[in-house]
Amino acid sequence: MLIFRSTIKTVAPALMVLALSMSAFGQITITINPAKTYQTIDNFAASDAWACQFVGNWPDAKKNKIADLLFSNGTDADGSPKGIGLSMWRFNIGAGSTEQGIASGIKDEWRRAESFLNADGSYDWKKQAGQVWFLKAAKTRGVQKFLGFTNSPPVKFTIDGQAYASLGKVNIAPNHYDDFASYLTTVIKGIEKISKVKFDYISPVNEPQWDWSDGGQEGCPYTNAEIAGVVKAINKTFVRDNIDSKIIIGEAGAIDYLYLKSDKPGKGYQVDDFFKPTSTNYIGNLANVAHTITAHSYFTTSPMKSSIKDRTALADCVAKINGLNFWESEYCILGDNSGDIDGNRRDLGMDAALYLASVIHNDLAVANASAWQWWTAISAYDYKDGLIYVDKNKTDGNFYASKMLWVLGNYSRFIRPGAVRIAVSSSADNRVLISAYKKDRNVVLVIVNPETNNLDIDLNTGSAFKLKYDKMYVTSSTADLKAEKISAGKIMVPGRSVVTIVGRL
Repeated sequence: MLIFRSTIKTVAPALMVLALSMSAFGQITITINPAKTYQTIDNFAASDAWACQFVGNWPDAKKNKIADLLFSNGTDADGSPKGIGLSMWRFNIGAGSTEQGIASGIKDEWRRAESFLNADGSYDWKKQAGQVWFLKAAKTRGVQKFLGFTNSPPVKFTIDGQAYASLGKVNIAPNHYDDFASYLTTVIKGIEKISKVKFDYISPVNEPQWDWSDGGQEGCPYTNAEIAGVVKAINKTFVRDNIDSKIIIGEAGAIDYLYLKSDKPGKGYQVDDFFKPTSTNYIGNLANVAHTITAHSYFTTSPMKSSIKDRTALADCVAKINGLNFWESEYCILGDNSGDIDGNRRDLGMDAALYLASVIHNDLAVANASAWQWWTAISAYDYKDGLIYVDKNKTDGNFYASKMLWVLGNYSRFIRPGAVRIAVSSSADNRVLISAYKKDRNVVLVIVNPETNNLDIDLNTGSAFKLKYDKMYVTSSTADLKAEKISAGKIMVPGRSVVTIVGRL
C-alpha cells in the first residue's frame, strides 16, 4: 500500500498547496488556485430516451424511486445523497415511429417514439405520457432546466414518410422547414400547458454526420448548410411566436467534427461554419440561437494521450470564438475504446464507472465543457449505456442502479449550475485525476483514483489561506456517494474510487 500524507503550506492567499509526501517516491503536491478560473458550469444532464416512455407508466413506488436516484438533492439519515441531483433533463420529442408500428421499419419497439402530432395535423397531448411523467418528476425534485431534442422531424414532414433516412440523405425538404419550426413551437407550448415544464433549450438536430438509414432508431442526417436552413426557419418562427427557448446546435457525432474538416463532406468544421461571421452558414447572430456548440464524446476517449490531444484541440478552437461555450451533450461507453474497455455488456461495477469518470474529467478539465450530459438515463439493454438498468418490461419490472450513476453524481450532485472550474495541479501520478470548482465561497474537489492503492491525505490550513473542509463523498465498490466526515483534516481516498470533497473558503 502506498501511503500519501499531506500538509498545506502557507502561501499567497490565492493559492492552496496540499503537499503529499510518499516515502518511496518523494514529495507529491496538489495546488489549488481559486483565483485562476476557467468555464462556468451550466448543467449536468441525461436523456429520457427510450425507456422512460414505458418506465414512466410503471407502479408509482418504483418509478418514484428511480426519479429520486436521478433528480433528488435530498440526503439520507447519514448525510449520503439519495440521488445524483441532475440539473437538467433532456426530453426526446418523438417523430411518430411508434404509431407506425412494424411499418416504421424500426424493429425494436423500445427504440421507437410517439409523436404529439397526428397524421391529420391535430395534436394529442396524452401521447408520450411516460416521458411527461418524468418531466414532472424532475421538476418536482428541483430540476430547473429542460431541453427538448428531436432525432428526426415528425414523419408527417419527412421525405420518405419514416423516422429514419434513405441512403444517408437528409429526410426533410426545405418546403417543410417552416412546418417543422411551427411544430416545435406548438410542442413547447403544449408541454408547458400539460406539465408546467418550460423547455429552456430546443435541440432540433442529432448526430447529423451519421447516415441514419438502417432502421435502428429514429434519426436524420444533415449537412451544415441544411442545419443552417432548419435553424433559420426555427429561429424565425420562435421570434414570431414569442418563444424564448434557445436553439442548441451541433450535437456532432464525435468532437472532432467541430474543429476538423471531417470525412463527411460539408459536415465538419462546425465551430467555424456556424459561429464565424464570414461563413455562408453563419447562424451565431440569430436571436434564439444559444452561443453554445455541442458534441458527443463517442470514439475519442481512448487512449488517454489521444483523448487529451483531441480535447485540447477542441478547447483551442472554441476559445477563438468570443463567448462561445462547449457542451458535451451525449455519451455512453461504446466500442472497444482501443482495448481499454468494451462497450458491450452491462457493468454495474467500478470498471465502467472509473472509465466514465476519466471521460467526464477530460471533458471538463481539458475540453472546458460547461455542461456534461449522459445518453440514456435508463436502459433495458446489455450495453454500458445506462445509469439505471431495467427489465425490458413495459408495465413493471426490476431496476438496477449502476456505479456509473453514482460516479456521475460525484460531479452532478455537488458541482451546481454557476460553479466555476478553478485551477488545480498535481505532481501525483497522472492516472490520479483531480479537478476543482467554486461557487461563491464553496469549493468542490473531485479526485478519481483508479489505482488499487489508498491515498491517505492529511489536510491542514496555513494562516494565509482559510479553507474549511466539511465532508467527503465516496463512490467505490462498497459505497454509493457515501458521506464521510473529515476528522482533523485527514482524508483517505480509497483505491478504485471517486471522491468528492466539499469545503468553504
